[in-house]
Amino acid sequence: ASRKQQRTSWLFDCPSSAQMNWAAGVQCVAKCDNRKPKPGELLYHKGDVLTIVDASMRKCFYTARHNTTGAEGLINSSNLREREALRVDPSLSLMPWFHGKISGPEAVSKLQPAEDGLFLVRESIRHPGDYVLCVSFSGEVIHYRVIYQNNKLTINLKQYFYNLIDMIEFYSRCKESIVTTLTKPKKKQGTKSAELELSKTGWLLDITKLTLGEQIGEGEFGAVYRGEYMGQKVAVKIIKCDVTAQSFLQETTVMTKLQHKNLVRLLGVILHKGLHIITELMTKGNLGNFLRTRGRSVINSVQLLHFALNVCEGMEYLESKKLVHRDLAARNVLVSDDSVAKVSDFGLTKVDSKEPDKAKLPVKWTAPESLKKEKFSTKSDVWSYGILLWEIFTYGRQPYPKMSLKEVKEKVEEGYRMESPESCPPNVYSLMRLCWEQDPRRRPGFSKLREKLEQEMRFRSEARS
Repeated sequence: ASRKQQRTSWLFDCPSSAQMNWAAGVQCVAKCDNRKPKPGELLYHKGDVLTIVDASMRKCFYTARHNTTGAEGLINSSNLREREALRVDPSLSLMPWFHGKISGPEAVSKLQPAEDGLFLVRESIRHPGDYVLCVSFSGEVIHYRVIYQNNKLTINLKQYFYNLIDMIEFYSRCKESIVTTLTKPKKKQGTKSAELELSKTGWLLDITKLTLGEQIGEGEFGAVYRGEYMGQKVAVKIIKCDVTAQSFLQETTVMTKLQHKNLVRLLGVILHKGLHIITELMTKGNLGNFLRTRGRSVINSVQLLHFALNVCEGMEYLESKKLVHRDLAARNVLVSDDSVAKVSDFGLTKVDSKEPDKAKLPVKWTAPESLKKEKFSTKSDVWSYGILLWEIFTYGRQPYPKMSLKEVKEKVEEGYRMESPESCPPNVYSLMRLCWEQDPRRRPGFSKLREKLEQEMRFRSEARS
C-alpha cells in the first residue's frame, strides 16, 4: 500500500500558481525545507538556490541541480520561487542608516518617536573625518563619537572596526561600550536596504557556511580569496571600504541578471565586515597569466582560437543584453579547471551609454572615441576585443610594447595599428584590424566576429585531422 501511495503522490495536482514553465538554466529559491526526500527527489533547505536542468514527466516536478552541493534530483515547483535579478537601483544602499553630514539636533529629530535601539550614523561636523553613532534609549538620544584612527574606526579605543558596516554589525549583536544593542536602523529618506533586497531575491548568502582559504589575488579595491561555500569551491572578493563596497553593489546587481557559460557566475553576496562577492572559482587564473606561463610549446593555435571564441560568445551575450563591459582585457578573463575562458570583472559594466564617465580608463585597451569623448558602446567593447585577440595570439604580451600611454593615445589617433603577432593566422589578424576601425560604425558586432572565428576554427581543425 505504501508503494502505491508513493506512486500516486507524484500525481497530485499542484496549485495553478505553481504550474510554471521553467526552462533549463532558470535559478530558483526554495520556499521551504525538503529534509526527507522521497527516492529520486532532491534534498534542500529553505533559501537554497537550485538550477532547473529539465522538465519532468511528472506534473509540477522538474529535475534540478543544487547550486552548492551539485546534487541532482526531482523538485516540486510549488516549493520554489524563481530567483529574481536585482534591479539596478541607485537608492539601494549597504548603509541605509548613514545620513551623511547632519547636525546633532537633526539626528535627534529623526530618531523620534524614541524607541530603544533605534539608531543612525552621521558625519561629525565638529570633528571632520570622524563619525557619530546616535542611539535612542530610555527616551533620550545618546551620541557616540566614532574616531577614525590608523585606517580603522573605534568608539572606545579598544574595539576597532574596518568600516561602518563592520561596526554596526558588531553593535547589533552586543552592546559592549554602548547603552543598548542596535535593533532598528533609521533609514535615510529615499534609500532602500541592500541587505533586505538581496535577502528577498535569494542572493544573500550565510557567512557561517563560508570557509576562507588562501589569498589568490589583490586588486585596487580589495583582495580575492579561494574559499568553500557549502562544499563548493568558490572565489571570494572582499571589499572593506564602505564607499567602494557601495560602488561594487552595481557590479553585483549587474551580475544577478547574467547567466551564460562564458561569464563568471555569481553565486551570491555576504555582508560581513564589508562586502563579500562570491563567484565560481576559476582555478587556472586570468587568461594573460595562463598564456604567459604555458607558451607556444603547450598551447597550439586551435586552443588559442577556442579561448577567443569563448570570450566572443560571452561578449555576444552581453551585447544582447545591451550591456557594455568597458574593461575587456586578458586580465579580466578567467580560465576554469576544464580550460574554458569566461569574462569577469563587471565593475565598470553599464547599460549601453553615450554618457560621459570619469572612471579611470585602461588606455591601451580603450577605443579612440572613448578616450577622447568618454563615450562607450558595444563597438568600443569590440575595439577592446581586438586588443584582447592580440594578447591571446602573442601568448599574453603587453599591447603596444615599449610605448608610453601618451604615445599610444597620439599614434592610434593618427592611424597606427599593432602588427600581426608571430604565427597568427592571417584571418584572425584581419579580424583584429576590423575591430580597430577608426569609425565605430565600421566595426563588426560580436555575432559576426563569432561566425568568422567559428569558420577559422573549422578550417584549422580540419587541417589538423
